[in-house]
Amino acid sequence: MIRISTIFIAICMVLVAASLGLVLYSIAGISGTESAIVALTALTFLILYNAVSMRLRDRTDVGGQIADLSRGTADLARQVAEFGRRLAAVEGRVVSANSAGADRIQAIVGEINELGVLVKELAVSVAGHEDMLSSGVPPVAPPASKPEDAPPKEPPTAAAAEEKSVVVAAAAPVKIVEGTAPSRSQAQILTAVKNAMEENRIDIYLQPMVTLPQRKVRFYEAVTRLRDDKDQILSADDFIGVAEAAGLIGRIDHMVMLRCVQVLRRLMVRNKDVGVFCNVAAATLGNPTTFAQCLDFLEANRALAPSLVLEFKQATFRNLGPIETEHLAALAQRGYRFSVDHVTDLRIEPRELADRGVRFIKVPASLLLDQRQTSASDIHPSDLSDLLGRFGIDLIAERIEGERAVVDLLDYDVRFGQGFLFAPPRPLRPEGASATAAASPGKAQDSNGSGKIASVEDPGLVPPRTTGNAALARRAAGPPG
Repeated sequence: MIRISTIFIAICMVLVAASLGLVLYSIAGISGTESAIVALTALTFLILYNAVSMRLRDRTDVGGQIADLSRGTADLARQVAEFGRRLAAVEGRVVSANSAGADRIQAIVGEINELGVLVKELAVSVAGHEDMLSSGVPPVAPPASKPEDAPPKEPPTAAAAEEKSVVVAAAAPVKIVEGTAPSRSQAQILTAVKNAMEENRIDIYLQPMVTLPQRKVRFYEAVTRLRDDKDQILSADDFIGVAEAAGLIGRIDHMVMLRCVQVLRRLMVRNKDVGVFCNVAAATLGNPTTFAQCLDFLEANRALAPSLVLEFKQATFRNLGPIETEHLAALAQRGYRFSVDHVTDLRIEPRELADRGVRFIKVPASLLLDQRQTSASDIHPSDLSDLLGRFGIDLIAERIEGERAVVDLLDYDVRFGQGFLFAPPRPLRPEGASATAAASPGKAQDSNGSGKIASVEDPGLVPPRTTGNAALARRAAGPPG
């Protein structure tokens, strides 16, 4: 926008030029044309003079601004150089810290690899001892070391004491009638099931699942057993089919869920990372009435959802109908995770299972180590753990009965194991976990599963079997007289 001073100067130049032309016309007697030419010439001269003077003044101002800008640029360059120096110093410290951390990590990785090798060698050695014992050849005893050469015995850690408190019982074990149960008809089994439900003779057995190769207890599976009038044990395979046919499996599952929640609450008092697997029958999942009762109970115990895993058979997931799918979605929406067991083949769709909420798959060790599965399945068993891990599913090898199987499973990167090699299912005492359930689930029960129970830390489990060197010595010595 034109400044007022510029307009004023232009007006003044026009007035000066016009006055000069008028003076020449009136006083000097010059004609009007000549006077106008002289006036225009004067006006042009004034305009040029003003333009040149303004250009010189602007050049002086611009020179000062350029000098100021140069000084500012120099200051900025010095500051950037200072920041660069500081950044280089920080990068040097970060690089040195990363290098030191990488060295430490590399050292730790080396130690872990050495421990893994030692564990494998130990497993191979134990497997060799078992083979020698099974073949009847007594193992060669190592030479006895001197007392002063023996390493000091380390006191048990808190974690070991905790695990021991969970699985070891001191007294009052459950009375179990040894021997093979006589063959029964379906009517006799059905009568035994009904009596067991009415008289609260449904027992919970816990079998641990351990991490490999550390063998630290991570989960427990709740296994259901029934006791008849003579305290003879009926396993799940004996009564599940009859109970499903009679429509009683839903009530049994409801009672088992209640006791699993009670046991889980007591376990979590000492260890927040423990979990319990609870088996659910396909008939319960497909029965809207029975499932509604179970869903209400699980909704009341929603806080335990991350630690309570509901387990279904592989056949159940392969034969899901609209009702079962809707019920599974309702459980998953409440935060409960699922496990698949009774796997008969390795034709598994991990993406579909993960979308349905499955987070564990239990495969028998014999099936994983069967070479015939390589051609029968779409993926090699050694790659199954990695494939499932991509979709957030953990592979659990079950029914492990020998150390040699553990050695082979470690090569398959199996993270969890379950079987009689680690521990058999151990019963809770009847006055413990069974105390809160009365004659039937139709009676008033504690919906949040917080009723008083005998914890698994209390003397309520059958004493664990002897393992390690003691077991080898006992086997070599033969059965007790």
